[in-house]
Amino acid sequence: MKLPMFTVDAFTAKAFHGNPAAVCLLENKLDEDMHQKIAREMNLSETAFIRKLHPTDNFTQSSCFGLRWFTPATEVPLCGHATLASAAVLFYKIKNVNSTLTFVTLSGELTARRAQDGIILDLPLYPTHPQDFHEVDDLIKTAIGDTLVQDIRYSPDTRKLLVRLSDTYKRSFLENLKVNTQNLLQVENTGKVKGLILTLKGEPGGQSQAFDFYSRYFAPWVGVAEDPVTGSAHAVLSSYWSQQLGKKDMHGTAGFFFQFLKHLNLKLAFLLIYTIYLKM
Repeated sequence: MKLPMFTVDAFTAKAFHGNPAAVCLLENKLDEDMHQKIAREMNLSETAFIRKLHPTDNFTQSSCFGLRWFTPATEVPLCGHATLASAAVLFYKIKNVNSTLTFVTLSGELTARRAQDGIILDLPLYPTHPQDFHEVDDLIKTAIGDTLVQDIRYSPDTRKLLVRLSDTYKRSFLENLKVNTQNLLQVENTGKVKGLILTLKGEPGGQSQAFDFYSRYFAPWVGVAEDPVTGSAHAVLSSYWSQQLGKKDMHGTAGFFFQFLKHLNLKLAFLLIYTIYLKM
């Protein structure tokens, strides 16, 4: 049996940029342990597995599919860039005829729609709650040392810790910040935190495009030291910064355009799709 595998550069308009994800189309049921073995072999932050929901479904005509995501270490409940990659493969490689695709996932039903210059992806919007600094003091100091922190929030739905750095810092500070992820598993091993978001308020654009906020995302608890661009983290960031800034339309550093209703609406781009086959 040959499994078609695709590697997609998501969240970018340039080759070899953005965040790559692997996408696997499953014509037949796959042994459960093979998902993790394939994800480990692909060794990208996420590998997505698209499956048919009914025996009569096909990847060209059907509009609803099952979707799972695996890091090299474990299955995760949500991944934005691998969902975008999955939609891109179906729309542009498999030539799916539908204008909207629905994915049945651990995070509920997610939709991806064709757009003139990319794909529009709808993700859940997850609220955050104030987090006592003393409960996560060791984690934060291990990760970023004595860096000044302005706010700390926790998302119980995603088990992500959002740390807002002081507004006195500029974008370059966050981009160049050395984050120690090697020891985080020893410091936080209770299972409460599965991802660390560092974020910073945006600056006026001047002659360049203005961004409402900047961010970086770290998830060593699921085998990803740093994820370069992640949709799932923005499902948390969007809720936080929308409240902080009082805005419904925003731009983030990944070039995302955000709109808010009861969910997060991301207008996204993808570029390169590579095709390989795994022999089983």
